[in-house]
Amino acid sequence: MISQEDLPLMVDLYELAMAQAYWAEGMQESAVFSLFFRELPEHRNFVLACGQQRIAEVVEKLSFTDRHLERLRELDRFRPGFLDWLKAFRFSGAIRAVDEGTPLFPQEPLLEIRAPIAEAQILESLVMNYVHLESVLASKAVRIKFAAGDCPVVDFGMRRMHGLDAAHRGVRAYRLAGLSGTSNVLAGLDFGMQVNGTMAHSFVQAYADEIEAFKVYARLYPGTTLLVDTYDSRRAVKRMVNWLQREPDVSVGAIRLDSGDLAEEARDCRAILDDAGFKDIKIMASGGLDEYRIASLRENGAPIDGFGVGTAIGAANDAPALDLAYKLTEYAGEPKMKSSSGKKSWPGEKQVFRQYDDHGIAKRDVIAGLYEPMGGIPLLKTVMEDGKLLPAALTPLDEEVANAQRRIQSLPPGLRTIKPSSGYEVEISDYLQNLQAETFRKVAV
Repeated sequence: MISQEDLPLMVDLYELAMAQAYWAEGMQESAVFSLFFRELPEHRNFVLACGQQRIAEVVEKLSFTDRHLERLRELDRFRPGFLDWLKAFRFSGAIRAVDEGTPLFPQEPLLEIRAPIAEAQILESLVMNYVHLESVLASKAVRIKFAAGDCPVVDFGMRRMHGLDAAHRGVRAYRLAGLSGTSNVLAGLDFGMQVNGTMAHSFVQAYADEIEAFKVYARLYPGTTLLVDTYDSRRAVKRMVNWLQREPDVSVGAIRLDSGDLAEEARDCRAILDDAGFKDIKIMASGGLDEYRIASLRENGAPIDGFGVGTAIGAANDAPALDLAYKLTEYAGEPKMKSSSGKKSWPGEKQVFRQYDDHGIAKRDVIAGLYEPMGGIPLLKTVMEDGKLLPAALTPLDEEVANAQRRIQSLPPGLRTIKPSSGYEVEISDYLQNLQAETFRKVAV
């Protein structure tokens, strides 16, 4: 497990190598780095940006200990004076970031960092990894929530996620995306999310009679959800209602279907429950679900009241990577840019302005220079100055979740669907276009 104390060494080698070169050359001027993505992943109408404010908490605590320096000496490439610089390292810069759970589009900065160039360079991989994980998972989760509509969705993804850190922090991203619960106990407790769970097939198999397994669970956990498809779901539900009719004081809240034709299974089980007078017992579905299967089930009128989603959400399996970039956009007061084909960047410090119509629906974004007077709501906010988090810069998670849901609901309806959208207008200000052209002329000489 990677602890907070180990994070200073969670860097790519070239970041330390460049930092040493800056140190050796006396390059200490202020630099600006911008974190953005170039293109939307396939099947995504927007990216739900997460982690870009919370990374400031991590950055504030970064420091290199004697143990870190001893390990770096093993590489035999860092000078003693540079290691002394690392020992004294504390991030001294500023971070501006969009709010947690903000829908964003290509080229819009998730965050911008201003700091002495070596300090900002060292943060590159740490910042990118942290923000990439949560943004990828949240962007998948919000699609699944769109497909499920008003039905609750529970995260069942921990066992197939790419590492325990992803399984833990992913739950925070799922809350921001609008999911209702998680089976992950630690993450649910840490991030204030309802912890849900039923039983595994092994519990039913451990008993000679599945009804005995159901009785044990119902006695221990009144209102529980019973997994009914270990052998034959219709037979199990028929036997369950016979038992419940004989013991009316027993409380069962729902059944879960995990295999087979879920729509047909749900219809048949719903009919059995309703005919026996158990109309309040709900039906939950799981088993290889993603947004497309959920949408199909709902479009076909399957009587399913909630969904548990595992692999698809935990691995974001249709778009597991975001084309995230961390690029230098200013150094020593001079605008900087990358000009290679297909990867041109926008120089200078920037702001994103979101403009709304009279009904409060977002109609356009404008990417502009930091100090341009544009209409709309500025999305990037200062969360850290002089290496310190600003008071009240980070809001409580419950408030972040509520705000994220409002931002999602303020998007045009065409974006709040799993169907491909015709797009959302993102303009580049004249100032920024001119600045890019002037900067390009300089670097092209």
